[in-house]
Amino acid sequence: MRNSREIIRQKWLLGRAHRAIAKSVGVSLGVVTKTLQRASAAGLTWEAVQGIEDEELERRLYPHAAAEAERPEPDCVWIHRERHRPSVTLELLHHEYLERHPNGLRYTTFCDRYRAWLGRRGLVMLQVHAAGEKVFVDYSGKRPRVVDAATGEVTDVELFVAVLGASNLTYVEASYTQRGPDWIASHVRALEYFGGVPGALVPDQLKSGVTRACLYEPETQRTYEELAEHYGTTVVPAHPRDKAKVEVAVQIAQRWLLARIRDEVFHSLGALNARLWELLVDLNARVMRRYGKSRRELFEQMEHAALRPLPATRFEYVDWLKARVNIDYHVAVEGHLYSVPYRLVHERVEARIGADVVEILHGRTRVAAHRRSHVKGAFTTLTEHMPSAHRAHAEWTPSRILSWAGKVGAATRDLCEAILAERPHPEQGFRSCLGILRLGKRYGEVRLEAACNRALRVKARSYRHVESILKNGLDRVATRDEQTTLSLTHENVRGRDYYH
Repeated sequence: MRNSREIIRQKWLLGRAHRAIAKSVGVSLGVVTKTLQRASAAGLTWEAVQGIEDEELERRLYPHAAAEAERPEPDCVWIHRERHRPSVTLELLHHEYLERHPNGLRYTTFCDRYRAWLGRRGLVMLQVHAAGEKVFVDYSGKRPRVVDAATGEVTDVELFVAVLGASNLTYVEASYTQRGPDWIASHVRALEYFGGVPGALVPDQLKSGVTRACLYEPETQRTYEELAEHYGTTVVPAHPRDKAKVEVAVQIAQRWLLARIRDEVFHSLGALNARLWELLVDLNARVMRRYGKSRRELFEQMEHAALRPLPATRFEYVDWLKARVNIDYHVAVEGHLYSVPYRLVHERVEARIGADVVEILHGRTRVAAHRRSHVKGAFTTLTEHMPSAHRAHAEWTPSRILSWAGKVGAATRDLCEAILAERPHPEQGFRSCLGILRLGKRYGEVRLEAACNRALRVKARSYRHVESILKNGLDRVATRDEQTTLSLTHENVRGRDYYH
């Protein structure tokens, strides 16, 4: 608040000189002069000044400042968000602000308000974590090493860190990668170490756990989501303000675990983890000055009972694959073909690939389950998935395939018929036959017929062989059998009778 009332009092009531007033109030001579000029211009008297409040006095002396205070405030959240977009400046945002509010703040004040908001934005509430509520997980930027005993090759491995929110009980382990199988296995062992399940898993937004990183709507990786369902918890990707907990835990793991083994050499991942877990016992038993108790004591007293019990079975890692059902009602998974009910032809499905079993899901319904096979190009077919004898709805039949092949030529039809005859179920040959017929669009039906003829001669009965013949131009080259049967009769050949 300006010293206007005191300046007016000393001048109009006491009659003091301008310089004496300036020295007494602690302002410049110019401020004294301008204040008295404004008071006279406003038609004030000392009696009038005594009868009004300080705010009213300031409004009368400085009407422009009062009007400035009534101008609409800028939306600082909007300014901050827009500034992150390419080429957007504060000057442009001020111009857009004035378009919406013609009587708005001038540019300097506009910038001052935004900078003041930025300064206040750093003040955040202390995060309080309820017992059993969350476990925070991340990988350390500093990594331990494993040395091959035979070759001396050094391999940097990953350090997984998990910490409970309330007690700070910490779990660590080394793994070769951050990829899905290692990521999931580390979670399983961490939950078993804690002896229970928290209300939420809070990972940093790395690809193993979050397929699409986003501040507001991150997408969780499918297998990670299924792990959460198996253990009866949920995944809540970390917000920037949530990361302090695990970042501190990572820092402590680096200082109290990695630093202590800096001069030790480990020839296997198992040996490294055995040493880390040995040191982890000491870390969780250390008394924390802030709490006066160790992590283990706090866990046993306040958090262990708050965790949900572990399920009866361990979660096993699975991969997910999106696919479309082919016309032979099979789905290709890692090169092997698994059957699904024939009514799902052309439908989009998901394959859940476990260690021993491959499950096919249509939506959220499991429509097929097969023992996993690693034989590429082979078929696993269940009889109940095949169409019934009448095939009233079936669009593709062996006769239709052979009819199409016959339009190209006899050799093409014969080759397709041979392919269908060799399969345990004719439908398993549909894929190869259709692939061969499509080659006619690329190379022409004349060349396709020649290639099929050559394939029949050399007993090559697959799509790959026909494609190779066409790609290498072998359909234009005679086979050995054809070369030996060529006639030697020619008008330029004299023959033996010529010499008699």
